[in-house]
Amino acid sequence: MSEIETVEEKSPLKGVAKLEEEGDIAADYLEALLDIADLDGDIDIDVENDRAALAIVGGKLNHLVGSNGEVLDAIQELTRLAVQTATGDRSRLMLDIEGFRAGRKSELKKLAEEKAEEAKSTGASIKLAPMNAFERKIIHDTIQDLGLTSESDGEDPNRFVVIYPA
Repeated sequence: MSEIETVEEKSPLKGVAKLEEEGDIAADYLEALLDIADLDGDIDIDVENDRAALAIVGGKLNHLVGSNGEVLDAIQELTRLAVQTATGDRSRLMLDIEGFRAGRKSELKKLAEEKAEEAKSTGASIKLAPMNAFERKIIHDTIQDLGLTSESDGEDPNRFVVIYPA
């Protein structure tokens, strides 16, 4: 096996057509789910960061998000399973409902910036509250962009981020 084949196996990037197919399968599943629940909403499909990204908008759907996004996380996982059942491949699709994840991303970036400044000024590491994988990734990406380091620690569902001073 050549070195190139080994690298490709370690980081399998899906083609845009495959991701669009995942998005279409997911959209069909979500439309059926909305129909069963007799809810209105439009589904937008996109491809972002090597994954299918879907958003349900246009209805009064905040109850499908839950108080801290736990219902949204569950619907996302069910949608991923529906895609996996149809394609045979694990899906990393992201689902947003009524802009919850987009708003949460903005809040988390701000939090990461504030805590990074605190770590710099005090010279101490900062431990954040437990977060899901989506939220931890936003923190890690923001901290890295700011030139600091961070790590996840603990076990789910109590996994958290620690930010280290430079």
